[in-house]
Amino acid sequence: MHKYFPALLSLMILSSPLLSQEIREPKNIKLQVDGSDREALVFFPSKSNTGAPVVFVFHGHGGSAKGAAKSFAIQKHWPASVVVYMQGLNTPGKLTDPEGKKTGWQHKSGEQGDRDLKFFDAMLNHLRKEFQINDDKIYCTGHSNGGGFTYTLWQTRGDVFAAVAPCASFELNFNAMPKPCIHFAGEKDPLVKIEWQQKTIERVKEINGCDTAGKDWSKYCTLYASPKNTPLVACIHPGTHQFPDFAPELMVKFFQMHKKLSSTK
Repeated sequence: MHKYFPALLSLMILSSPLLSQEIREPKNIKLQVDGSDREALVFFPSKSNTGAPVVFVFHGHGGSAKGAAKSFAIQKHWPASVVVYMQGLNTPGKLTDPEGKKTGWQHKSGEQGDRDLKFFDAMLNHLRKEFQINDDKIYCTGHSNGGGFTYTLWQTRGDVFAAVAPCASFELNFNAMPKPCIHFAGEKDPLVKIEWQQKTIERVKEINGCDTAGKDWSKYCTLYASPKNTPLVACIHPGTHQFPDFAPELMVKFFQMHKKLSSTK
């Protein structure tokens, strides 16, 4: 072996785009909310980043913060952000698990004593106090039941967010302030019917004041512009209820295009 080969090999490994990135390990943050222990896995920027953007992520019914951190992996697509994977409690499902043996989120304001809205408020206050986040760049996303809770947060905490990204979810009785939104829906979703999601998308277009005609934004995705600067991107893919692996990159792209409008502060 050439005497310089080991050094060259080491240099190649260190310069690899994948291996040269610092591995971000999450912190498990625990809070007491209304007498209940609540927790979240939180990824912080590897370097000090005062005023970092924040993305809240909500798993689906029966899911976990750990599972969402693996499937969404926002921290890999947006290293400069704080990414908060919230952990739900056992909750009766809207479409499955009526006995509430699995983890999930309240379906609308007023349910479960608003325990999940209070959890969100407590976590946001904790981040504001401890880590000096950027209040103009707070976002949320979730899949299935977590996507439904994203819509609940939009309706009840709309002044907090710069943009939202619900996935495989619906909200038929929806009323909220205009907000940039990217919605992911599977055409063959057997649980959350595409018809329900399309009705939700139409309602979002109405609320956001979007143009009737859209234009291509990415594969499967159509952008409906708005003079209010509150566009909707509808990503209707040929899949089922499963969270699409292409979604995180696109939602990060969308989030990075938007900060909170001055009128919503």
